[in-house]
Amino acid sequence: GKAAFGEEVGVLLCDVSDAGSLASMARQTRLVLSCVGPYRFLGEPVVQACVENGASCIDISGEPQFLEGMYLKYNEKAAEKGVYVVGSCGFDSIPADMGVMYTRDKLKGTLTAVESFLSVKSGPEGVCVHDGTWKSAVYGLADEDNLKKLRKKIGYAPVPVVGAKLKKRGFLFYNQEFKEYCIPFMGSDGSVVKRTQRYLHTELKETPVQYGAYVNVGGLSSVIKLMFAGMLFFLLVKFNFGRKLLTKYPEFFSAGRFTKEGPTQKQMDGTSFTMTFFGEGYSEGQDPQTGKPNVKICTEVKGPEPGYIATPIAMVQAAVSLLEDAASLPKRGGVYSPGAAFSKTKLIDRLNKRGVEFSVISKPEV
Repeated sequence: GKAAFGEEVGVLLCDVSDAGSLASMARQTRLVLSCVGPYRFLGEPVVQACVENGASCIDISGEPQFLEGMYLKYNEKAAEKGVYVVGSCGFDSIPADMGVMYTRDKLKGTLTAVESFLSVKSGPEGVCVHDGTWKSAVYGLADEDNLKKLRKKIGYAPVPVVGAKLKKRGFLFYNQEFKEYCIPFMGSDGSVVKRTQRYLHTELKETPVQYGAYVNVGGLSSVIKLMFAGMLFFLLVKFNFGRKLLTKYPEFFSAGRFTKEGPTQKQMDGTSFTMTFFGEGYSEGQDPQTGKPNVKICTEVKGPEPGYIATPIAMVQAAVSLLEDAASLPKRGGVYSPGAAFSKTKLIDRLNKRGVEFSVISKPEV
């Protein structure tokens, strides 16, 4: 029978280097939550075991190469088995992906473009992240060429631009709304949102939304520090010995922001995030193919510390949605981004009740 939530749960030991142990785990469940990264080294055996043994799988990867690689290799197989593999269900990239969906649903008319700005606030103890995330970033940036090759192989259909074209911003710019400097967000958000929009456009004939992801970095002194750290990082990441240094001494190269221990409870308690979405589009009855956008909307997603508090909330609620809102999932199984899998489910309501809150800041103005 179906186990109720909250019943006694046993412990199964399995190992990503032991396929048999993963297969036996996958056969005993309907859904596996895969939390062990960097996923480029440790993720695929879990996906493979799940797909082959008929279990769905959710992960919290923010590594586009892994996420899209799994799509290329397992999408068809997962569809045949009727299972769902949904990547990037942590802080990367549920706030961004579901935030764009939320903004679209709150705009009366047609949303055509959104920019999001991430602010992370920290308490007196500062912010800290585990070095697993740091490693993922090091290897991801080192391997950008292979990501391009992978995308060629997948042969994505281009997503049409509907409405006024969203202007690409420079590498560093001053944002009047926040009175802070901003840079493009380096995580997986942009690529995940793009995959969702492509899916919604090709499969459901919905208007695709253009998207830009940015992060607020603060005043001029923060910018200068960041530039130096960034240049050093980009220099080292291209060489084998540089990557060894970066992964061996994360604390040194990130000025204490990434450590092998991860954050203390105090640091986590003092940290929170806000992601603000500025959307534009066309009012009902206006043709988005002609003329300038004539409606604007601003929404936000707020939550607790991203890596250790918001991420498990997002992942677990995605899992509950997959199990409980099954009738609202895409008709066939496959490898999906969160927005593609969950756009019709109650995921946003579930998150709102658990402290990752979606709200409209300013109503659509014509």
